Amino acid sequence: MKLLVFDTCLDKMYVTLADDDKIIKSEIVTNKDNKYHSAFLISTIKEILKSNNLTPKDIEAIGTNVGPGSFTGIRACTTVARMIAQQLDIPAAGVSSLEILAQLAPANTLPLVALDARKNCGYLYADEKIQGAVQLEEIENIINKNKYYVITDNKLKERLGGISYQDEEYALGDILAKLAYEKLKSKECKWQELKPLYIQPPPMG
Repeated sequence: MKLLVFDTCLDKMYVTLADDDKIIKSEIVTNKDNKYHSAFLISTIKEILKSNNLTPKDIEAIGTNVGPGSFTGIRACTTVARMIAQQLDIPAAGVSSLEILAQLAPANTLPLVALDARKNCGYLYADEKIQGAVQLEEIENIINKNKYYVITDNKLKERLGGISYQDEEYALGDILAKLAYEKLKSKECKWQELKPLYIQPPPMG
């Protein structure tokens, strides 16, 4: 299965091409020239396909990060994923950024992911479930009750401890590809059902 996945929800953009669970090509794009990285999504997809002598018609499935993260990035991801999948009549799998980042935890550890959600809250993934937007005090209490491997971002690292996914250049596109492939194998992933994961409403204005 030729699988194309992309992520514009986090601080960098990831575009990855895979054949089943084998990674063929990955690209990481940062913001540049005062443009948010999602502005380069379509051009990066075209470049990856061209460099591997493929056309859009060769793609058999789409995978994308559906959030949480940048509201602009979430909209870009899901809109492009639905558009491509609809045009090609292929399945599309959505994966949460919290699920992706949980994979950074070493084997045999219990991951806890908390990302800044503003308003003294964090988007929380713990005990293999998305817990929603949770007050930081409550997240601290949860961390203190168990031996979690904490994964967070630069804004919350000082308060919650653990590692920040922003401190190193992790292969998050590769992780997304593998998780999307697992979802595509295990269930029917209709593009019509692909929706952004807005844990709380987008900011107004």
